Amino acid sequence: MRAVVTRVSSASVTIDGAVEGAIEQGFLVLLGVGPDDTEAVCDKLAEKICNLRVFEDENGKMNRSLEQVEGALLVVSQFTLYADTSSRRPGFSGAARPDLAIPLYERFMDKCRERGFVVEHGQFGADMKVTSVNDGPVTILYEI
Repeated sequence: MRAVVTRVSSASVTIDGAVEGAIEQGFLVLLGVGPDDTEAVCDKLAEKICNLRVFEDENGKMNRSLEQVEGALLVVSQFTLYADTSSRRPGFSGAARPDLAIPLYERFMDKCRERGFVVEHGQFGADMKVTSVNDGPVTILYEI
């Protein structure tokens, strides 16, 4: 799995002009699923992201977790994270097919909710407009 995690002061996803999901402080997670990904990989990624300590403490150091700042997650499916960029027109055959990707996308969000987080999301496969106010900016790339 691949994820681009951005610390945000706010983020939202809109589909057909209507806001589908929105958060204030927290993480915007662009989540891609590969064809060899498993539930174990998904669980590990959720654990890593939910415990990521990139929010500033009283000394201005990135030392606080999402839980400590009472943050939320906005999770957006992103098959383009598996783009083959060897030519000018990227190919996406390296991404998992929906029959594998959708359950792992849903599982990722469930694992975050099980940890007590508010999880907002887009719609798998939809044409979405994502807006975010990046905080820092702080952006972390995960590949598990």
